[in-house]
Amino acid sequence: MTTFDPTMLFNSPEFLFFFLPITLVVYFAIGSLGRYRVAISWLVLASLFFYGWWNPAYVFLIVASIIFNYAIGVALLQWKRPGRRALVALGVAANLGLLGYFKYAGFLTANVNALTDASWSVGDIVLPLAISFFTFQQITYLVDAYRCETRETNFLHYCLFVTFFPQLIAGPIVHHKEMLPQFGRSSVCRLDLNRLVSGFTIFLIGLFKKVVIADGVAVYATPVFNAAELGAQLTLLESWGGALAYTFQLYFDFSGYSDMAIGLGYMFGIRLPLNFNSPYKATSIIDFWRRWHMTLSRFLRDYVYIPLGGSRKSLPRRYVNLMITMLLGGLWHGAGWTFVMWGGLHGCYLLVNHAWRALLVAAGYRPGQLGRIGRISSLSLTFIAVVVSWVIFRAESLTGAVVILKGMVGMNGVALPASYAAAPGPVSSIFSMLGWDLVPGGLPYFGGLQEVAVLITLLGVCWLLPNSFDLMRRYYRPVVDTRHATDRPEARPVSRLEWRMRPSWAVAVGALASLSMLALFSSQPSEFLYFQF
Repeated sequence: MTTFDPTMLFNSPEFLFFFLPITLVVYFAIGSLGRYRVAISWLVLASLFFYGWWNPAYVFLIVASIIFNYAIGVALLQWKRPGRRALVALGVAANLGLLGYFKYAGFLTANVNALTDASWSVGDIVLPLAISFFTFQQITYLVDAYRCETRETNFLHYCLFVTFFPQLIAGPIVHHKEMLPQFGRSSVCRLDLNRLVSGFTIFLIGLFKKVVIADGVAVYATPVFNAAELGAQLTLLESWGGALAYTFQLYFDFSGYSDMAIGLGYMFGIRLPLNFNSPYKATSIIDFWRRWHMTLSRFLRDYVYIPLGGSRKSLPRRYVNLMITMLLGGLWHGAGWTFVMWGGLHGCYLLVNHAWRALLVAAGYRPGQLGRIGRISSLSLTFIAVVVSWVIFRAESLTGAVVILKGMVGMNGVALPASYAAAPGPVSSIFSMLGWDLVPGGLPYFGGLQEVAVLITLLGVCWLLPNSFDLMRRYYRPVVDTRHATDRPEARPVSRLEWRMRPSWAVAVGALASLSMLALFSSQPSEFLYFQF
């Protein structure tokens, strides 16, 4: 199976200077004439054009998927006779079958061939852009139509629900009950300057995260993971350096995309669901999954975990349900054993986390109320567990992942660039006393003090600074808040960092935009990491 090579990314000149301004101007021009349905139709056509830019042939695939699922959904809403269960089963099976063919046929065939010495082939399958996302969104519509939890039958609104370009490619996985009512308001296509400016601000923050931070730190991660696949003996610093570099690359890449999607949606008057809420501030794996890819977690909970029985069954059954859900979540990310192992590892993490919480409650403690030392310890342990899991997630093979993990526990020794010997005070003496090697000219796969300083700085940014949602929460609410009820703190006093329409913020955002443009035009735009899923 081959992957796509899209050319019109959110961080590409084609998008920034042609597609986005033209789409906005025409959308609001039509809206100013009071032609609401025409404006929505324009947005659907623009979204299909955006989707078809990389491969026009697959526009027919998404259009056919829309028509099929809409017809099934309307039939489920109008058909009250027996047979509705078979109809929804047909719809869900057709969606999963389409996803399975394009995304998993090559993986399954390769494994069957390896087990049976067969030579089956499915040919060269090109993975359609965003198929995982628009498939899941339409499954939610069908299931909720079967449950009679939705009554929306407007075809134009349904088309925009599936194709709306800010969330089409890599999420968030939107829910019809959040989106379809917004499309029904005629005010959505009328220009609101405050909404436009605040949405553009969020977009620029996300662009900076992607092209400056994520792409900048990627050069530290790639050599380490490439070397691991070749069987290099990676030392402690190289292994941790590569693992942490990818940890921050993925964080700022996905966070940047999420901000850009939310900002774009808000410019068009649409509030998308919150999908990323400072996951590295999590103090447990349970907390992590309430913060990382929140809409995927919600989908897996509502349409996999709960239908399996959730926590309503016995404790062993609850843990089995949880493990099945996480294995499927891992497989959703990609057709490979590394993704299955990553999902299984997080399943094990969650089992241990739930068991630990039950033990605390039995001992008279309440989770989250262990004091500052307990919070710092929980934060650090959770972060390390996540870093370890990202190694498996990023590696191209299980063998490559093992190479890095062995280096992270010191099995290949400790070596440092010789430049570290110039460190002030007794540091260089400590290196000698511990028997750590000093390599002239630096390590082959990871640099020196500058790279370490960058990684420490990024860790501080993740742990100490507010996220985009926190910056905007006081004056504008550009997102549908999908946080768990226990994660919504009471109103806090206004922070000086919170965004307002003031000259100081204009200067700050202008600086971010300038740095982003410099980075953008100094290299080829890179696709977002979640595009491959």
